[in-house]
Amino acid sequence: MAGFALRPGVIVGGQTIARLLPVAVIAPLAAALAAPVAHADNKRLNSAVVSAVYTLQHQAGCTNDVIRNNALTLAAEWHAEDMMNNRNINDDTGSDGSSPQDRANAAGFRGRATETVAINPAIAISSLELVNQWYYNPDAMAIIRDCANTAIGVWSDNALDRTVVVAVYGQPAPPVR
Repeated sequence: MAGFALRPGVIVGGQTIARLLPVAVIAPLAAALAAPVAHADNKRLNSAVVSAVYTLQHQAGCTNDVIRNNALTLAAEWHAEDMMNNRNINDDTGSDGSSPQDRANAAGFRGRATETVAINPAIAISSLELVNQWYYNPDAMAIIRDCANTAIGVWSDNALDRTVVVAVYGQPAPPVR
C-alpha cells in the first residue's frame, strides 16, 4: 500500500495487531526522533546573573551599569563548554591551560578580564543558588563588586548531572587614538 506504513505493537483487547498509518505521520516522527538533542535555552538564567551582578555592584556603591559584551559572552561560552567536556575542570583554568584573560583576548575583548564559575551537581541551578555560591566566596565577591568591571558575558550549560555557569567580567581598554 503506497503512502502507508505498519505501526507494530498496538495492543487491542489483549491482542497485538499492526495498524496502518499514513507515511505523512510516520516521516515527521522518525525525523524528530533522529534529530540531535538541543541544549536548553538558558537565556533567562544568564540574564538573571547579569541582573544579580548589577544589584551586587550597586549595593557595593558602584554607580555604573554593567553592560553585556559579546566577546566576553563568547569567552564564557568557551569555558563553560570546556568544563562540561572535561569534568576535572572546576575553576578558571581551561583544559588547554588558558586563563580568563586568554579566552577574552581570543574572543576579541580588549581590556582586563576576570571570571567567576559556579558548578551545581544537578541538571539545573537557580539564580538564588548561584548567587549564594558566589556571595559566600570572598574572591568571587571581590570580582563581582569591582566597580571597574563594567562589561560582562555570561554562559551556562547543563547535563543531567552537572550545571556550569561562567561569568566573565571586563574592564574595557580605552579606545586607541
